[in-house]
Amino acid sequence: MATDPASTQSSFKDHFSTIADAYAQARPEYPDALFDAIAAVVPAHASVWEPGCGSGQATRGLAARFAHVHATEPSAKQLAQHWAQGTHGNVTLAVEPGERTTLEDGSVQLVAVAQALHWFDREPFFRECQRVLTPGGVLAAWGYGDFIAPEGMIDAVEAFRSRIEPYWPPERAQIDARYAGYDWPFPALPAPELWLEVEWSLGQFLRYLSSMSAVARCTADTGEDPVARHGPALAAAWGGEGDTRQIQWPLFLHLRRKP
Repeated sequence: MATDPASTQSSFKDHFSTIADAYAQARPEYPDALFDAIAAVVPAHASVWEPGCGSGQATRGLAARFAHVHATEPSAKQLAQHWAQGTHGNVTLAVEPGERTTLEDGSVQLVAVAQALHWFDREPFFRECQRVLTPGGVLAAWGYGDFIAPEGMIDAVEAFRSRIEPYWPPERAQIDARYAGYDWPFPALPAPELWLEVEWSLGQFLRYLSSMSAVARCTADTGEDPVARHGPALAAAWGGEGDTRQIQWPLFLHLRRKP
């Protein structure tokens, strides 16, 4: 039986509650190819645990392909922004840490972690995966690094990045390393190389920058919003006010099957 998840809540590093609204509105959606790759190794009748679900950027794609998704998030403010709030169907929501869930032993066929594994205490989280996954179940963990500066915007983007660089939490380096060096609990399955791509207006792009946790910390420390400071240079490099630009992020996926 699962125990009270509150026992691990004290170790939760909350980097996003203060920007929960911006995060929910500004973060890009994951591509169908990502969920297709997971569905290729997990049956459609699967029950899914999605720890660290945030405001639900991945939950929608999981719910479209699998029978049930139990989406959990330690930040009540972020979960309050989840698109499945107030609805029923095949998604349940709970405020729980990534290291502990109320799910029963051997009750899910997929644990899916979107852009969140680097925040977890991995040893107890991997033990929890071992507990809740059925034999043959899959742990899928993915993330995306920094976006590729569009053509003509490299200098403006690099100036902005230099401003916020000191304010990134140390866990960000794990994303940059694509989770290399982790002591994974299960053998690897083949996983494709993927891209996250959007076609955005300048306003959408600036809202995305404002959703970065490093921006919030920089603003709190200096009293100056780095997006506002660098916005004019970014806008000048963007092009016309009504123009859209393609923004791309390299997307990595780890698939691990429990024996």
